[in-house]
Amino acid sequence: MITLNFLLFDHWGGLNTLLHCLSNLCLIVVPERRTPEHVCELIDAYDIELLPTTPSFLNMLLISKAYTGRDLSSLKLITYGAEPMPETTLRNLRKVFPGIELRQTYGMIELGVLRAKSRSPDSLWMKLGGDGYNIRVVDGILQIRAEAAMLGYINADSPFTDDGFLITGDLVETDGEWIRVLGRQSDIINVGGQKVYPAEVESVLLDCPEVVDAVVYGESNPILGKIVCANVVLREGCDEASARNSIRRLCREQLQAFMVPLKTKFVDEIPQSHRLKRVRSKS
Repeated sequence: MITLNFLLFDHWGGLNTLLHCLSNLCLIVVPERRTPEHVCELIDAYDIELLPTTPSFLNMLLISKAYTGRDLSSLKLITYGAEPMPETTLRNLRKVFPGIELRQTYGMIELGVLRAKSRSPDSLWMKLGGDGYNIRVVDGILQIRAEAAMLGYINADSPFTDDGFLITGDLVETDGEWIRVLGRQSDIINVGGQKVYPAEVESVLLDCPEVVDAVVYGESNPILGKIVCANVVLREGCDEASARNSIRRLCREQLQAFMVPLKTKFVDEIPQSHRLKRVRSKS
C-alpha cells in the first residue's frame, strides 16, 4: 500500500512503518510538515492508501476540517497508536470517514509490533498476540513475552519477570480475551488514593461542544497528593466563563467527583509532544 510515513524516526512507530514498507516494496511518502493541511494535500496528490498516525493528529484533523475540498478517496486504512484514543475522537472519525477502516495498533521497541484485532470498528477493545507472543495481565498491568525481545536496559534493572515477560507499564481492562488500554501506569493521577486515568477525563472534555482539544495532568496538592488539572482549547468565539460552566457541569454529570478537574486553563494550542511523549504531570 502507498504509505505516508507520519511518525518520526525517534519513535518506534515511525521506524516500524519504514521497515515494513521497505520489506514489502511499498511506495513511501515522507511529509515535510505534519500538519492536517499538508497531510491531506499529500493523500490527494499521491493517492496514499495507508496513514499510520496518532489519536492526537486525528483529533487535529477533525478540528481543522483540512479534508474539506481534498480527494481522500484513495485512503483505505488509518492505523493509530502511541497513546490512548479518546472514544469521542473515534466516534467522530467514524462519522466523517465511514468508508475508511480504522485499526488500533500496539507495539514497543523492546518487543516489536503485536498483531491486533479490534472487537468492532468503533471499539477500543482489542485482542493482542500473534506468532511468537504471549500476553497476560497481572494486577491490571499488561505483560508480554516475545520470541524476539531486547536483552535489557543499560545500567538499569531488568523489566522482565523471572519467566520472561516484559512488564509494559500499560494499565488495561480485560473482558475475556479482549483488552482495553487505559494509559501508562506513570500517567495515573492519584487523588487521595483514588486512581484517575487522564484519557478517561479527556474523552469527557472532548464531548463538550465548546472544546476542540484537551490534555489532562496531575498537579501536586498538600492535602490530596495530586489534583486533576486540564489544559483546554476552546472553539473560536466561545465565551470562557460560559465554557467553564459547561465543562464543570458535563464533568460532574459523567465523572466521579474526584475525577473532575479542579483547575482548567484555557490555552491556544496543545503541543502534540504533551501526549506522544506523555508529558503530563507537574511536580
